[in-house]
Amino acid sequence: MKIKIIGTAWPFRCGLAAYNERLAKEFQHAGHQVSIETFTLQYPSLLFPGKSQYATWEKPDSLDIRRGINSVNPFNWIRRGGCIRKENHDLVIVKYWIPFMSPCFSILARLIRGNRKTRVICIADNIVPHEKRIGDHFLTSLFMNSIDGIVTMSKSVSQDVLLFRKDLPSRLSPHPMFDDFGKILEREEALAMLELDPSYRYILFFGFIRDYKGLDWLLKAFSREDLRKFPVRLLVAGEFYADSKPYLELINQLNLEKEVILRTRFIPNSEVNQYFCASDLVVQPYKHATQSGVTQIGYYFNKPMLVTDVGGLSEIIPHNRVGYVVQPDPEAIAGAISDFFGNNRKTGFEKNLEKEKQKYLWSNMVNAILEVYNEADRK
Repeated sequence: MKIKIIGTAWPFRCGLAAYNERLAKEFQHAGHQVSIETFTLQYPSLLFPGKSQYATWEKPDSLDIRRGINSVNPFNWIRRGGCIRKENHDLVIVKYWIPFMSPCFSILARLIRGNRKTRVICIADNIVPHEKRIGDHFLTSLFMNSIDGIVTMSKSVSQDVLLFRKDLPSRLSPHPMFDDFGKILEREEALAMLELDPSYRYILFFGFIRDYKGLDWLLKAFSREDLRKFPVRLLVAGEFYADSKPYLELINQLNLEKEVILRTRFIPNSEVNQYFCASDLVVQPYKHATQSGVTQIGYYFNKPMLVTDVGGLSEIIPHNRVGYVVQPDPEAIAGAISDFFGNNRKTGFEKNLEKEKQKYLWSNMVNAILEVYNEADRK
């Protein structure tokens, strides 16, 4: 098949880019012809919360990545949509994550489908966004009525799809395991690379820091007296996409300056393995969520995980087998952390991780997309 993926990719840096690039490689491995159409402009600088949108590494040699889409220029959408329509792809995959992208993606999808050959299938990170704004419902509805089918990665997103369309060919396929962030390192090697004291054990909070991800809850949990008996440090690795001041003030108020290690910058792909391999437990104390790529990095590196029981996170982490699913509050988070270190759960969880991770192969996602394509093509 001739396939195009529309969405974030190099030279942009984020989990969306990593996802689209890894998906393209899996389609290539299955024998398909694949290109990625990414942005000339993804977000205007005024709307981007981080320090930089761009990668510091070279373009992946194995991928055909083309920069052609300006997310805020309607004339560009019409021009690029017309060009892609003429390329006569069998399948165009659109990665949808935020209503801001709806006008651009909707126009592109409608124009591309105008050739009466190409089917447009969405992979939905979110349908209802984490951080809601006026107009979200209208924009999402606009996009949902421009596609031929959809693949979701959690039950909660599948349910959200039904708010907009009940006639859409769809499949649920969990977020695949990220397996291209470097080799698994020995703990001592990873600690040395990060210049961390090997006499402590480490809890990892990883990824962009946004308010809905609950770092404040984790800090409050980590300050509990019953956790102070363990030689444990909290490692926060990721760039602030929210105001850093409340978090830094909370660390000071809770007297956690020595217990919390802040590496609050963008973590490049080449360093991801160091943070996961140095850590004993990955904690995602989210206040609301759908699914998370951080979980799927944790699976690859065989790391026990603690998640809150929100969105689709509990679908991915079997409680007391590979980690914990707890109520979304600091006390429950602290209790699970105490159980993990107090009862030496690490070895047992790691053995179960080896079995559980087989559910999250990229070939499963490819198969789900092709099933939706075939169903849409018969309509």
